[in-house]
Formats: sequence, structure tokens, C-alpha cells
Amino acid sequence: MRAVLQRVTSASVKVENEMVGAIESGLLVLLGVKDDDTERDAEHLVEKIAGLRAFNNNEGQMNRSIVDVGGALLVVSQFTLYGDMRRGRRPSWSEAAAPERAEPLYDAFVRMAREKIEKVETGSFRRMMQVELVNDGPVTILIDSRKVF
Repeated sequence: MRAVLQRVTSASVKVENEMVGAIESGLLVLLGVKDDDTERDAEHLVEKIAGLRAFNNNEGQMNRSIVDVGGALLVVSQFTLYGDMRRGRRPSWSEAAAPERAEPLYDAFVRMAREKIEKVETGSFRRMMQVELVNDGPVTILIDSRKVF
């Protein structure tokens, strides 16, 4: 699994002009599922994200986690994180999990995140979405489950 995390002061996601998820201070998580990912990948990513010290302490240092600051997550599925551009000009999606395999793992990630983080909102899986955010910092971090264990 891959996740692009953006520290935000606010973020929201709409489907067909209807708001389906919104948060104030926290992290926007763009989540991609690889074809051979398992729930173990989801578990490791959730652990990393919940403990990630990406929020400022009183001295202005990034030394507090989303749990420490009572922040929220907005999780949006994004298979394009597995776009392979090594050949040609059109990305290959061959490493991205098929929707039937990806959705249960996306759901598992969200369920596990809700066990650790007080507020977790989501987009709509396999739908065209419009995501708006105000990046705080800006702080943007890439996490790949294959590189965290």
C-alpha cells in the first residue's frame, strides 16, 4: 500500500457535487492498494500514520502525532499511486489491485484507522471525486508499506 499524507487545516471530498467527507485539522490520506497487498500492509500503514510526528509542538517542532493533537483523517482511495511511467507516456496500472481486491483492503485500513484515531472520514471507493484541501506547511509525506517493515 502507498499513502500520500498531506497535513491540512481542512480537507473535503465531493461526489457529484455532494459532500461525502470533510475534516478540519488533520491528515488527508490518498491511499493506493497494490495487487499483492494484505491486511498486514494496512495494519502497518495505520500504525505509522497514527504515530507519525507531523504536527508541531509548542516550540514549533514537528514532534506530535495526529493522536496527540486530536486531529482527523480523510481517507481517499487513489489507485493512480501505482501508475508506472517507466515506459512510454501513458501510465501502466498493472501493479494496482483490481477494485474487487482493493476495496476490502481499503475498508480494512479505514476500520483499523478508526480504532486508533477519533475522527476518520472517507471518500467514495471507485467513484470520481473532487478533493479540496488547504495544505498546512506545506507538509506532504509518502509512505509505502513495503518500506516500513
